[in-house]
Amino acid sequence: VQLVESGGGLVQTGGSLRLSCATSGFPFGEYTVAWFRQVPGKEREGLACVPCSDGNRDHTTDYSDSVKGRFAISSDNAKATVSLILNNLQPEDTGDYYCAADSRGGTVTGAYYWLYGMDYWGKGTHITVSS
Repeated sequence: VQLVESGGGLVQTGGSLRLSCATSGFPFGEYTVAWFRQVPGKEREGLACVPCSDGNRDHTTDYSDSVKGRFAISSDNAKATVSLILNNLQPEDTGDYYCAADSRGGTVTGAYYWLYGMDYWGKGTHITVSS
């Protein structure tokens, strides 16, 4: 199993980035993929997942409150890739961003994944947002 993140870098406050997670070694269409971040001095934070439950609908997307409306997750089943678009980046978004995959699938909420983690993890990509 491999998950490889790319797209991190240096961006100014208010800027945007697109992260990609290229996956292999598991049945992509049967797994949930999510993005997490680790900010220095803080606990790992779940950001977005697809497909997962948002509490009302299964097999959709879910976001943490801290990024809802700013970040957008999408998946490309043909390429087994998940992307995360990050808009209006702020200095507090600086950190290491990881994608992860889990076999529990699209009926589980993002909140569950943020709390209990996932089966497989990438090595991360770093984002620095300059003020």
